[in-house]
Amino acid sequence: MEKLLLPILDKTFVENLIPQKAPFVMVDKLLAFCENEITAGLTVPEENIFVSENIFQESGLVEHMAQSVALYTGYQYFLKNEMPPTGYIGSIKSIKIERLPKIDENIETSVSVLQEFMGVTLVDIISKVNEEIIATSQMKTVIAS
Repeated sequence: MEKLLLPILDKTFVENLIPQKAPFVMVDKLLAFCENEITAGLTVPEENIFVSENIFQESGLVEHMAQSVALYTGYQYFLKNEMPPTGYIGSIKSIKIERLPKIDENIETSVSVLQEFMGVTLVDIISKVNEEIIATSQMKTVIAS
């Protein structure tokens, strides 16, 4: 298997690492990856289904955060030459949204894995635009069995 250099900015490649498909894809780049951490990105397009009046809505930002976790799992599976699993948000312990991004803004979301056990991943998530923290969350994601 060919080793890929990060960041990965190929939207099609990134989309193939997650189970979601257009128009429901909320990540378009993999910026950094290491054990227990990933940084994912999204440049908010005007045609995104969660954009209203040029603003990326709360539901889209939460889905972007969850798909950043899915990207972590999907890239792990890619490195093992396996298909990414389907997962879902198991629970959101906390979420704080400081502001919503506008179209064409670049969201960078860092995920820190706190615990993984039997398909359940507990993570801390920080989303930024231009180094400004716009949202934080702690959630559990679950791989579908």
